[in-house]
Amino acid sequence: MSEISHLAVRELACARGERTLFSGMNFQLRLGQLLLVQGGNGRGKTSLLRLLCGLAQPLEGEVHWRGQEIGGVREEYHREMAYIGHVNGIKDDLTPLENLRLSAALAGRHLDERTAEQSLIRLGLERCLDLPARVLSFGQRRRVTLAGLMTAGAVLWILDEPLTGLDVHGVALMEGLLRDHVTGGGMVVMTTHQPLSLEGVATVPLQVGPVLQPQED
Repeated sequence: MSEISHLAVRELACARGERTLFSGMNFQLRLGQLLLVQGGNGRGKTSLLRLLCGLAQPLEGEVHWRGQEIGGVREEYHREMAYIGHVNGIKDDLTPLENLRLSAALAGRHLDERTAEQSLIRLGLERCLDLPARVLSFGQRRRVTLAGLMTAGAVLWILDEPLTGLDVHGVALMEGLLRDHVTGGGMVVMTTHQPLSLEGVATVPLQVGPVLQPQED
């Protein structure tokens, strides 16, 4: 495996106002690994994910993708990365099918109806395909958002509390998506307060806070 075919963080520091959330962060994530970001509330987990996505600027340090700083390869990086935050980001007046196809179009990708439908059915939304998103429950709306991961064609998933709003069955489906993606050569960076069953997945824990203790396989 190429030494540059991964995500790398070098001496990363982040501040909120006058308070430093973390500093001196260094880690590398290879293809086929999941980075599980851990830490208490307010320690900087979401801030770290926003830095990795390029949505915020670090106090110090750099984020690299395939050996280059992400600011210099922004378009390439965003094509290969999919981000899900706390907000589902779907349009109420569109159906789940229409939402997936619109998201793909905005990202410059063509998504045919059959592929979009199959991803929604896998996540248990076969009865909701033609309903406007505004009538769906929060958990169903979350599943629509997660179905977009399956059609994004991204090697790197960055997920902030992706299990929020999911029932036990939904969590199991998400675990399957994560397992398939990582064991298939993808990469995941995620936060979650809920326990996960990820047997067979190469998981790298990262504790975020004033004292950082990254661990790698």
